[in-house]
Amino acid sequence: MEITEKFSEVKVLIVGDIMFDRYWWGNVSRISPEAPVPVVNLDKTSLLPGGAANVAANIAGLGAKAYLVGIIGDDAEAKMFSNVLVEANISSSFLVPLKNRQTTVKTRIVAHNQHVVRIDQEDTHILSKEDEQIVLNKIETIIDEVDIVIISDYAKGLITDNLAKRLITKAKSQQKKILVDPKGKNYSKYKGATLLTPNQKEAVQATNLDEYEKQPVENSGKILLENLSLEALLITRGEKGMTLFEKNKEIVYLEALARKVFDVTGAGDTVIAALAVMLASGANFREAANIANISAGLVVEQIGTTAIALKILRNVL
Repeated sequence: MEITEKFSEVKVLIVGDIMFDRYWWGNVSRISPEAPVPVVNLDKTSLLPGGAANVAANIAGLGAKAYLVGIIGDDAEAKMFSNVLVEANISSSFLVPLKNRQTTVKTRIVAHNQHVVRIDQEDTHILSKEDEQIVLNKIETIIDEVDIVIISDYAKGLITDNLAKRLITKAKSQQKKILVDPKGKNYSKYKGATLLTPNQKEAVQATNLDEYEKQPVENSGKILLENLSLEALLITRGEKGMTLFEKNKEIVYLEALARKVFDVTGAGDTVIAALAVMLASGANFREAANIANISAGLVVEQIGTTAIALKILRNVL
């Protein structure tokens, strides 16, 4: 509780793949006569920050200051997205609009609290050297002011090997912790980061282990911790909770705390956001992981992309 009182003083830089989460909520009462599909009667539409923007929304929800760097398109969705960020107390000043790219939009159609279908609009080609430099220039304008850095990699083309390595090197040179939510099977570009937050499947794949072998979590965790020169590693395991690895310390197992899981969308974003704000407020890895675990348990009890709120967290504590 004492640590949470320091959240308002924390400044966090988030660099990652930005998404626009659009929800169409409705109900189903019949099957279409045109094809064997449900007919959804639309009741309302929700527009929410997703991906790295959801990480920023969680940081803002915890009362800290979020600085979001990422790319968007030069399109109608980008204009709507700026308004969504303002509502979430996130500045759009550090976003990079690219004319040759569309804004990533994930549209989920939900009926009776169940996903019916998801429609993705995205462009995932790797950034050009010129566009990558524009993003790096944006990072340079703000990194000196922040306390901690997050890389939110959704494999949408922003987090190139060069960008990740340069950002990690820059953060370490300023003695700032840098946390990574990784994607893909090759984690070499994250080497030297402070902490990674893969889920169990991602960790096992990244170490070329078999998920069905004995102790896949423990073995993959130890390999990643050593090979990537990390200070800590937090593997999320869904209903089985989380497993924390630290250099020269015993493995810590955290039980899942959600009373009822409705939607796991964005839970990983909440985990890394809570970790960052806690660590920047002076917590150790064990304390930060505990709060991240509690926060994730709260958001999966909601339907749709949901950011944690400091008031709710403090009530639970």
